[in-house]
This record gives sequence, structure tokens and C-alpha cells, in this order.
Amino acid sequence: MTDAGGATATGDGVARRHRRRWLTGAAVAAGLLASSALACGWVLYDRLSDNITPDEAAAAELARYERERPTALVSGAQNILLIGSDTRAGAGNGRYGKDMGTERSDTTILLHLAADRRSATAVSLPRDLMVHVPSCLQGDGHRSEPSYTLFNSAFEVGGSACTIRTVEKLTDIRIDHHVVVDFNGFKNMVDSVDGVQVCLKEPIDDKAAKLRLPAGRVTLDGEQALGYVRARKSLGNGSDTERMERQQLFLGALVNKVRGSDVLLNPAKLYPLLDAATSALTTDPELASLRGLYQLVRGLRDIPTEQVQFLTVPREPYVYDSNRDQLVEGKADSLFGLLRADKPVPVTKKSSTSESSGFRGNTAAEDSCG
Repeated sequence: MTDAGGATATGDGVARRHRRRWLTGAAVAAGLLASSALACGWVLYDRLSDNITPDEAAAAELARYERERPTALVSGAQNILLIGSDTRAGAGNGRYGKDMGTERSDTTILLHLAADRRSATAVSLPRDLMVHVPSCLQGDGHRSEPSYTLFNSAFEVGGSACTIRTVEKLTDIRIDHHVVVDFNGFKNMVDSVDGVQVCLKEPIDDKAAKLRLPAGRVTLDGEQALGYVRARKSLGNGSDTERMERQQLFLGALVNKVRGSDVLLNPAKLYPLLDAATSALTTDPELASLRGLYQLVRGLRDIPTEQVQFLTVPREPYVYDSNRDQLVEGKADSLFGLLRADKPVPVTKKSSTSESSGFRGNTAAEDSCG
């Protein structure tokens, strides 16, 4: 019995040693996998952060004029200037025209994020708006003369810093951050989410924009989306007003697509989006990392889509040239005052025929067929 018992004890000991070895091996394997995943995560994090171009020159120029810049009135509220650049530089952008060595702001949007992060208001600034552009540092190192001219020339004269200073003088709103996106970057972002669906009231056959689309619901790829938001002369009545409305509706549809669980909760779709987005961005140094961008957008997830509003600054034909715009002073001042004070901006649907004291616009929740 003793021998039998001893044999049993010995067998149990061997089994326990095998189990310990197996558990130790499993723990080591799990540790290696976790370490590999962590290392891989850091590699991806660094790659995505390195994709973003910090706009150091703009930061230095803005610091030079810090004393004349507006002060922020409401703690926690944020104002971000989104600039779509029409640069033709680089292989991706060169197909959209000849590189003349300069660029203008094809699209500029002032995005206001409420301090409580329960609403966001995006205000389009027309490129043909007549504004006072201050003296700005040019690419050749010289300073320009102050001028009263087209808004989008500010970017051509002095880049994002000149555009920011022009907007701040126009609105008396402090710009906290800025983001510049070029044609190719915009196109890649749309492709990274497998296209964005819009609703076309009429078919489109536009040779200049290289668009031929049927009426109804259509999913636009990056190239089609770029043509759709940039086309001006052959869609609708050919005005910049309709062009900005299309941009606003498209951005609303893009916001809905990105916020959908099929993108944000799917790593296979989320990483290409982040890679495309970060590669397309030139931002102020504070935003030029994944951490910086995350700090900015982490509260946006809770904003209801119906509280993401798009509108155009109140303007009218310029008194000396009907092909240019000028601000409707009283109404524009009212809008800027609400944004400065972080108060709700009343927006009436552009499709509404009723009279309202609000500003005409759309929300991200609206369908472009509505």
C-alpha cells in the first residue's frame, strides 16, 4: 500500500509539475502577446502622430500678434478654423490644376464647440467675401500691405496665420485651433470609410467636375465627393451659395458615417480612416498628435446629430461688385456675438418657407433630399 500510495503521490507530483509548466508557458505566451500588442500599438500611435504636420510657422506668427488677438470669453468652449486648401503641389493634388507656387482657401469653416459639448455650430465663410486682410508675413519673408480684398486671398498671402488673423478681426472670436486639409487628403478620408451617401434631387452630368451621377441616393467615392463639393459653375444655379450648401450637407453625411458603429467600432475601418485623416492634416502644434486630437474630439461623441448645425455667415452682394459678397452687418454681428458668448444659435431649415429670426442652415441629422 505504501508503494502504491508512493506511486500515486509521485504521479500527482509529476502532474502538478506539468500543470505548473503549462501555466507558466501560457503566462509567458500571454505576456509576449500582450507586449507585442502593446509595442504594435505604440508603433501605430507614433506613425499616426508623425503623419500630422505641425504648423510651427503659423504658431510663431500668431504669437507675434498675441496682444491684438481676441480673448476667449467662455472657459471650455472651443473655436476651430477648418481650412480646405486648393494647393496643386504634390503628386496627389497636381491633377486638379497647375501648381503656381501659391494656394488659396477653397473652403473655410469656423467650427464652434459649446463648452458643455452638447452642440456644435459650423459657419461657412465665403471665399468671395470682401474683408480687411492685415499685413501678413509672406513666404518670401516680406510683409504684405493691409488690404480690403477677397477673403480667400488671405491664405495665398500669408497662409493659415494670415487667415486666422483675418477671421479674428472679422468676428472678434478667438481661434483656438486650426486644421488645414488639401484635396488629396479629403479624397482619401472619404475612400477610407468606403464612400459617403448623398441624395441627389437631379442627375448630374458635369464634365468639368468629372461627375456623371443618377438622381436619388448615391454613394460617392473620394474622387466623386471632391468633384461634388467643389463644383460651382454647372450645378444648381452656379452660385457659391449652393456650393457651400452642398459642402455642408456632405459634411453632415460624413459626420454621420464616421460616428456610425460600423466605423468607430471596427478596427479594420477605423485605422485606415485615422491614417488618411492624420496624413491629410496640418494643424497648430497643440493638435499635432493623436493625443492632441483626442483631447479635442473626445466630447464630440455625445453631441446629438440634430445639434450639429451648419450655416453660412449672413452676407449680401457687395455694393460695388455683385459677384462679390459683403457681411450683413447687424445679423453677422449678432451671430458672432452668440458664438463669442457660447450661447445657442437659432437655426431655421433652409428648406423652410416660414419667416424666422433665426439663421438659415442645416443640421447633420438632415437628409440632403429633405
